[in-house]
Amino acid sequence: MEFPVLSVIIFAPAVAAVLILLLPKDRQTEPKVLAAAGSFISFVLAIWIFLAYDRGAGGYQFVEKVPWFPAIGSSYHVGVNGMGVMLVLLNGILLFCAVLISWRIDERPREFFALLLLMGVGVFGAFALLDLLLLVLFYELVLFPIYLLIVNWGWKPLREYGAMKLTLYLLLGSLVAVVGILAIFFTSGLGTFDMVELEGVALPVSFQRTWFLPIFLGFAVLASIWPFYSWSPDGYAAAPTAVSMLHAGVLKNVGAFTAFRVAVLLLPEGARFWMPYVVFLMVMNVVYATFVALVHTDFKYIIGFASVAHLGVVLMGFASLNELGWSGAVTMMFAHGIIAAMTFAVVGMVYDRTHIREIKQLGGMVQRLPWAAVGFIVAGLASMGMPGFLGFIAEVQVFLGLWRAADLAPWYPVIAIISAVGIVGTAAYTLRALQYVFLGKLNPKYADLPGTSTLDKVALVLMSAVLILGGVFPFLVTPIVQSGVQSVLALLGGA
Repeated sequence: MEFPVLSVIIFAPAVAAVLILLLPKDRQTEPKVLAAAGSFISFVLAIWIFLAYDRGAGGYQFVEKVPWFPAIGSSYHVGVNGMGVMLVLLNGILLFCAVLISWRIDERPREFFALLLLMGVGVFGAFALLDLLLLVLFYELVLFPIYLLIVNWGWKPLREYGAMKLTLYLLLGSLVAVVGILAIFFTSGLGTFDMVELEGVALPVSFQRTWFLPIFLGFAVLASIWPFYSWSPDGYAAAPTAVSMLHAGVLKNVGAFTAFRVAVLLLPEGARFWMPYVVFLMVMNVVYATFVALVHTDFKYIIGFASVAHLGVVLMGFASLNELGWSGAVTMMFAHGIIAAMTFAVVGMVYDRTHIREIKQLGGMVQRLPWAAVGFIVAGLASMGMPGFLGFIAEVQVFLGLWRAADLAPWYPVIAIISAVGIVGTAAYTLRALQYVFLGKLNPKYADLPGTSTLDKVALVLMSAVLILGGVFPFLVTPIVQSGVQSVLALLGGA
């Protein structure tokens, strides 16, 4: 029997969470150590599957399948293709970094770290599960820890409002998607929730066109697709630093990836019919969110709207329905995950020490937090799509994929040009935030701020290294992504 590597990746944080909750209430350090250990195990094994994945063979690998609820055709079925490998690796990196960044948490650390790990479990499951019923269960598992984390440890002026708004939006979106999943289950006639089997079923074209939009938009709410995005910046602003990192870095990718896996892969004719029109919602993500980020003065809201804009680029890559666009979308999910988590980590480092988020009240922070300043610059350059960073590789693929999709809809090249203008806006709000927060004269009241901790530095270096290595050596990333995309395209007959 092969080593169940995916199951260990998924459930190692859950075991650590249970052990944390068994600790006495007064323990402060042990919960952090157990959380670091549990997340580190998943992180190391995620690196292992990234290295061990057979790029030449492609398809689903590291597969495990065990009957779970055979009476209704549901099984514990996990496996990852090249796209899934990258996203499991992303969650492994960010969950470990989120634990390190949260080391200063002293208010009820048992509950905080247990809930943080449970979020990670839900995300790992959403990226690896091949059974629709369990996929939905793990998808929902993500929502409850994030609500409790925000409402208990979030920013007091906004935490109850932000947590409830986030939860209601995502629950309503997933409810609509679940109805669509049940429709697929009954219409397929197979009596199974297994996605691999369902991928081989040619559902009626009229059915696909009817149900594609509810399923895609239901899941894409978590990806903050316009106009269902407003929960997202408020959720970011209300959340503690680690939750903002995971929220932007992986939770939104769960929404985009699930919308792709369920709606596009199972309903390809519906995708061909609707995507040329849905793409206008995605370009609104980019244009609207970029302009809001340009005028906002709350450091966390600026990064929050930047994340909304980048998810628009991811979804446009999927809307291209071709190999180049899909490869760019997955690479963008990975790059954006690191970028967003890194910038929110920097925001947290500044806020935890100054308790100020208004960028015009800061300044000169490079003198007290040079590591945070460098981390923000690296993430900002990657966010702008500068050559030499992974974000550049992703954006070029997405925009070229859109340009080549002109046969799908003649306005796709125009969409690509409009969205590319967002790069200029990204540069503008990044440089504006850099100037106000880190450059200029240091306010005397911040002269004695504590510097960046060693664990903060480890997290920043790890995330920076991923962005730089992926940009300088794209062959580390693109072949594995392309192997996953090509296997999906072959399944769909070239899309």
